[in-house]
Amino acid sequence: MSLPQYFKEERPWGYYERFAANEACTVKLLILKPNQRLSLQRHKGRKEFWRVVCGNGVATINGTEIPLTVGEEVTVEIGDAHRFAAGNDGATVLELMFGHYDEEDDERLEDDYGRV
Repeated sequence: MSLPQYFKEERPWGYYERFAANEACTVKLLILKPNQRLSLQRHKGRKEFWRVVCGNGVATINGTEIPLTVGEEVTVEIGDAHRFAAGNDGATVLELMFGHYDEEDDERLEDDYGRV
């Protein structure tokens, strides 16, 4: 994992994972329907961290496909062309965005819904 703020601490009841601390970030849960995918896009002002919390799918970053299941994660650097595609059961993805968050920063390269 390439998040500088990531930390894991064991406790008597189990453990916790921290993904950001004292850092400006935007947090989203992306809930994808079965076999649907996000636009292929890139950003000039933010990097993203994705962690699958339910279901499975494939992250594509700069043309490389990375299968992901529950608990697995990837980091998308500024300028990377990226998308996530859900599997047969759909997927829920925790998305942390670091840097300047603005939906207008989305440069869509491909889109299944005619939004390019």
